[in-house]
Amino acid sequence: MRIVVVVQARTASTRLPAKVLMPLANRPLLRRLLERVLAANSPSDVVVATTLDRGDDVIGMIAREAGVACFRGHATDLLDRHYRAARTFRADVVVKIPSDCPLVDPQVIDRVIGDYATHASHADFVSNLHPATYPDGNDVEVIPCAVLETAWVEAAEQHEREHTTPFIWERPERFAMHHVAWETGLDYSATHRWTIDFLEDYQFLAAVYDELWTSTRPIFSLSDVLSLLEGRPDIAALNACHLGKAWYRDRVPSPVLGRGSRRA
Repeated sequence: MRIVVVVQARTASTRLPAKVLMPLANRPLLRRLLERVLAANSPSDVVVATTLDRGDDVIGMIAREAGVACFRGHATDLLDRHYRAARTFRADVVVKIPSDCPLVDPQVIDRVIGDYATHASHADFVSNLHPATYPDGNDVEVIPCAVLETAWVEAAEQHEREHTTPFIWERPERFAMHHVAWETGLDYSATHRWTIDFLEDYQFLAAVYDELWTSTRPIFSLSDVLSLLEGRPDIAALNACHLGKAWYRDRVPSPVLGRGSRRA
């Protein structure tokens, strides 16, 4: 089973332009994210999916410097970009990790992929997002390529094309889904924001990297970040004004999530 992580990235982000180029520990944010994704054990390959715009040439350069392949496609139809990247790199399974999650824990990536491997015979979609329990910014979604192709062919709504997976997870009556909850039993998804959409988010992420990143230990863990924030509430306060902001929170599917009865 060939498992390909596809990281979508572009410089023309609307709320915080060029956020993936902003420096964390003297390297672009995208480079730091890729380092963490590459530290996971489960993926067969990692690909950055960017756009055909000349302004995103720098994305390809960062990918090459990180030793990662780059696919270029549609600027706003991320479903199309993900699907074509998956086909190009011969994926059996696609793992969607957004480029705005530079604190994603490699062990969380492995756990969600491992859960898919356990349920592969009867799961069309596995994620840790619906409902979310991990600190926001540990987003991992796993989709068999055949299911992604179904979405690519049939999805018609704008948000279904822009966000890749809503066509799937908004249809629990059609697709068999499995949810991975944080093993602690806690829910920090609305109280810990580790993603980037606003300047305050960048200030938070930069402070975390300043405190935890070292050349001898570049991959710090989710637990390391939580321990830091417990002792440094001033860092947690940097982006507290944006807590709970996530586009998918208003689109949570019905309570039958996880009871989808047939494969696409």
